[in-house]
Amino acid sequence: MSVTINIQDLVKKYGDTTVIPELSLEIKQGEFFTLLGPSGCGKTTLLRMIAGFNSIEGGTISFNERVINQVEPGKRNIGMVFQSYAIFPHLTVKGNIAFGLENRKLSKADINAKVEDILKVVQIEQYKDRMPKNLSGGQQQRVALARAIVIRPDVLLMDEPLSNLDAKLRVDMRNAIKDIQREVGITTVYVTHDQEEAMAVSDRIAVMKSGVIQHLGTPQEIYQRPANVFVATFIGRTNIIEAALTGGKDGYSVDFGSGYSEAMTNIQLPGSTDAKKLSVKVSVRPEEFIMTDDHTGMKATIVHSVFLGQNTHYFVDLESGQRIEITQESKTTHILEPGQVVHLKVKTDKINVYDAAGELNYTRGVQL
Repeated sequence: MSVTINIQDLVKKYGDTTVIPELSLEIKQGEFFTLLGPSGCGKTTLLRMIAGFNSIEGGTISFNERVINQVEPGKRNIGMVFQSYAIFPHLTVKGNIAFGLENRKLSKADINAKVEDILKVVQIEQYKDRMPKNLSGGQQQRVALARAIVIRPDVLLMDEPLSNLDAKLRVDMRNAIKDIQREVGITTVYVTHDQEEAMAVSDRIAVMKSGVIQHLGTPQEIYQRPANVFVATFIGRTNIIEAALTGGKDGYSVDFGSGYSEAMTNIQLPGSTDAKKLSVKVSVRPEEFIMTDDHTGMKATIVHSVFLGQNTHYFVDLESGQRIEITQESKTTHILEPGQVVHLKVKTDKINVYDAAGELNYTRGVQL
């Protein structure tokens, strides 16, 4: 049976250094939840605290209503899949998967039945008698996953499980992991620094920086309405443009300079503040620019381009000197040449407007 994980005011210290300061979080029963962030942000530390491998200096971790701070790792009923597959080289696929069940003293008939079932779920039944050295990386990862979930843990913890696989196999395996997790319904906590991987598998994502959750939400919420500039630049690609916000409760306008401004209907400032003229940062993803013949748009000069089949990425210089990236659907006729002048407008329903520090999103629809 899967559980809800409740984390309250959790603190992790190494000596006098606090790496996780009073973090609170609830992971829902049966949810595929991802901890995402750069190296050193605390995501693996938090995972190891849930597993019981790291000490807790403050706060609590509960599985449903049961506080597990002092519960030994072996008694938490968790399954773990690591970056290194950690499967036993001297055991067959079937022997590896049966290992945890044998430690739980199940009958031989029961073990065989459970192993056969999980082999079908992870789609490696044809390899059950092979030794690990005769398996591909993806097959070995499926063995590790099967071994972790065959014991029917309350929680499945996965730490960078795909980082050792090549690019194509990573895509295949992340799809397989998500399908398997849905089928078995185990509450899953997944650690990765790969944004695309996180977006592909997660029900919800917590983006972390320096032990603090910067934004918690669905992949769509985090991509479309990132809480701050750090999240906007970490999730996908974006351009941060300095601009000015003017107006009041009756309407706002963003002035990008060079005579180009756009009315914004989805701006909400804190309290009753009016934007007589506020300095802001605007996040515009490459696909949120529109090339136009309208000379009232931002003037830009093509520097170079990258053709990627369906889309062409252009790197252009604005009149301010800032270099930005734009993405356009590839045309069958030609690619714009370096030195060519274009004019750009933005999709106002897609862009995000932040305060001057980049910490507060003024755009409506931000879910924290």
